Amino acid sequence: MSAAPPFTDTPGTARHAWIDASAGIAGDMLLGALVDAGADLAVVQAAVEAVVPDSVRLAADEVTRAGQRATKITVEVITEDLPHRRWATIRDRLSGAAIAEPVRHRALATFARLAEAEAEAHGIPADEVHFHEVGALDSIADVVGVAAALDDLGVTTLSAGSVAVGSGRVRAAHGDLPVPVPAVVRLSTGWRVHAGGSGELTTPTGMALVAALAERCEDLPSMIVTATGAGAGTKDFPGRPNITRVLLGDTPPTAGPAPGSESLMIMEANVDDLDPRLWPGVLDQLLRRGANDAWLVPIVMKKGRPAHVLTALCRPELAAALQAVIMEHTSTLGVRRHPVTRTALSRGWSPVEVAGHPVRIKVGHDATGVRQVNPEFDDVVRVAAETGLAERDVLDRARSAARAVGLVIGAAVPTGLASQPISRSRPSRRT
Repeated sequence: MSAAPPFTDTPGTARHAWIDASAGIAGDMLLGALVDAGADLAVVQAAVEAVVPDSVRLAADEVTRAGQRATKITVEVITEDLPHRRWATIRDRLSGAAIAEPVRHRALATFARLAEAEAEAHGIPADEVHFHEVGALDSIADVVGVAAALDDLGVTTLSAGSVAVGSGRVRAAHGDLPVPVPAVVRLSTGWRVHAGGSGELTTPTGMALVAALAERCEDLPSMIVTATGAGAGTKDFPGRPNITRVLLGDTPPTAGPAPGSESLMIMEANVDDLDPRLWPGVLDQLLRRGANDAWLVPIVMKKGRPAHVLTALCRPELAAALQAVIMEHTSTLGVRRHPVTRTALSRGWSPVEVAGHPVRIKVGHDATGVRQVNPEFDDVVRVAAETGLAERDVLDRARSAARAVGLVIGAAVPTGLASQPISRSRPSRRT
């Protein structure tokens, strides 16, 4: 083990984690590697406790696998465990738990990928999926634990190498299945995989963590290695260490981001053969799954074919999940992605009244004061429907009410707005 030193938030510095799954990966193996690299097991336990209280206890032990030392995570169930859990139930638990937002986002993204894979395997909607192995308390602990460990280590970006999935057959809840099992096959779409040996070397939970959290499949990238960790699987294969490794490294500092900027990903796909009536649903799915924004741009492709560029803007950790949405809900054969830096005004909301009905005023601001003042149009539409007024009339009245309370460009930022972060100050997903 090489414990990770405290992460220094030098401008432009990012902590990268590279996952070595060349011998396979499972949720407990990746969690063991992260704890071995320096993640605080008490912090991990607290996050798991917030999602499934009084249900599991985590323990870390040093073991050897084919002569190589590693950390083995044991998840002890201390309460009666339900055999099946619906995706909607797990989603509600994660959404309502008192955990850090990065932990919540990574855990939700992972279980969303699991639900989509199981739904495809069984031909049912994702919300109707009843998890078996992956819905057990130990798997919930693995997913939440990995997300909490990454957050505790200060990891901002992830990638992974080729994944060993195994070969042969395995007994599962749905009977005797080929290896890799159907869920792993679907989760590995677009990823580099290899057999790597006999037996089930990669579980659905392990592959979902890679597919949902790793931004790209690559060999060990160039970085200054600061810590390493090895997580052990349950079995000990002679001559082949059954471990998952993690290497942590800090990227060199850059000139530093501009104030108010954040690193995001752009996802793009050209589509020329989708029924146009389906596009509103596609955009809605992307926004529901966490995209900061999603839009269409009409283009003309080869042979004069009319088409659209579908674009989604998202946080890097959601790129893999949103790519799956695009592949599932459109007819595209590929998705492009590239990193971007967005500089945005801080923003907050200040309510005013129009004909006795509340309308929120979105206030964009920076260190110099108020820069943008706009009524929330969804509220304008609602008030117009409730009062019978024309929408343009409600819009004008809302602007007048905003001016009356001092919400004008160039004014000082009202108390209570300056401290509201960009990601939490808007009620909708539009940017």
